[in-house]
Amino acid sequence: MKKALALLLSIVMLAGVLLCGCAKDVPGSNPAPKTDETSPAPDDPSGNDTDTNDPSGNGTDTDEPSGGDAAPDDPAEDAPRHDPYEAENVYEIDAEIFSRQNGVDYGTIVPDLTYPSTVAGDDKCCSVLLPAGYDESRTYPVMYVVHGYGSWYGELINERSYLVALYGNMLARGLAAPMIIVSIDMYTDPAADKNHKTGAELKESYNKVIEEIRTDLMPFIENSFPVSTAREDTAIAGISEGAGKTLCIGFTWPEEFGWIGAFSPNAGVIPTEFDIGTIWNDPVMQEFPQLTEDETPCYLYLAVGSEDDGSKDPTLYYRDVLNEMGIRNQTDLVEGYGHNVLFWRLCFYNFFTKAFR
Repeated sequence: MKKALALLLSIVMLAGVLLCGCAKDVPGSNPAPKTDETSPAPDDPSGNDTDTNDPSGNGTDTDEPSGGDAAPDDPAEDAPRHDPYEAENVYEIDAEIFSRQNGVDYGTIVPDLTYPSTVAGDDKCCSVLLPAGYDESRTYPVMYVVHGYGSWYGELINERSYLVALYGNMLARGLAAPMIIVSIDMYTDPAADKNHKTGAELKESYNKVIEEIRTDLMPFIENSFPVSTAREDTAIAGISEGAGKTLCIGFTWPEEFGWIGAFSPNAGVIPTEFDIGTIWNDPVMQEFPQLTEDETPCYLYLAVGSEDDGSKDPTLYYRDVLNEMGIRNQTDLVEGYGHNVLFWRLCFYNFFTKAFR
């Protein structure tokens, strides 16, 4: 009996040894822990584990491309730049875009800003339109706009202005870029003398704004608002007499202004055979300067209505001279329009669709 019990005990002990030796191969028998593929290995505190899907074995957090594979170029650098000349301008536009609509944020008007003008020998004023969603922590492109003869800086930026309504509607519809718009005053002499000037003297005062905008106004705006100083972020556009001054300013300071819009310019930019014997045929420049590649406008846009007897011929003459000089421009002669706001608002629409985009 004792021998039988001893034999049975030996069999039980042998079975226990066999079971312990096989336990680690049995599913569910507490296997050794695995490292999660999305977590760092226990001995790598940086978390820069080698990517097992990377055949190069260089890992996923390397500063240099592996093997002979070049690092991909920055897509922003490779993306083609928008050419504003590719699209034709349009002159059939729904009238509602030129008036205020319910639910649209038209930005903030900062009226009657006063700044010292060394050229005028007195303080001058301007008005500024800040776009909807204005954020002073970001940098904006800037567009300077120029009124017509006998008018003032408040014409283009005020609560009832077509320009403010147009830009606000276009920005809300994604048709224009966020920008800061500055309405400048062409009158550049002591304010007390303005009402006593003759027509010729007033026009001479307007000519001084060509220097004054760069010497006094632009530094003031750049110190007061978050605007870019790059030429590709700086535009100027004007109507009538202001269109003539726009061309003069753009070609006097080509290193400053990348976008130029002249709507119904008069004859006083360079010598012409038009309006001889009048104050309008007193050219500011003897010729358009020959521009370098770096000074060539991003977009140069001239426009005039077919019924505009005073500006049509000068505008087309400027176009021909620019073409002969090889200076790229888009000049539109638009049928049925005269020298008035119904035409100029269409021009601003086209300019807004292209500037800074």
